[in-house]
This record gives sequence, C-alpha cells and structure tokens, in this order.
Amino acid sequence: MTEEKTHDLSDREMEVLRWLKEGKSNWEISMILKISERTVKFHVKNICTKLDVINRTHAVVVAMERGIT
Repeated sequence: MTEEKTHDLSDREMEVLRWLKEGKSNWEISMILKISERTVKFHVKNICTKLDVINRTHAVVVAMERGIT
C-alpha cells in the first residue's frame, strides 16, 4: 500500500482510530462521539480496509508505524 492511500481516512475515521489507540471499546467510542455502536463498527471496518489490516489492533500498530496517529 502506498503512503498516499493512508490519507484516504476520513476525519471521523481518524477520530475513531485515535480512540482505538487509547484502548476504547466500540461502545465507549459510541458514547464519546455520540454515534451508534453500529456506526463505530462501520468506521472500524473502513479503517481496516483502507489500511489493509486484519483487526483494530493491527490498524493501530500500522497507523502508528506510518505516523498517522
């Protein structure tokens, strides 16, 4: 994946990613951002797809390695 591809994350996906980095659950993120848990799951799925990773932990690691978060 190119470095350019990592910039495809939306502002909301970046916000969710920052909370993932803090170890928050989907439910906690939904309460913080005042969105549904289903919407959080949708954003996490999109983050994983865009970063070409297999789960939320992998997403955080890759994001940190790439200097995204």
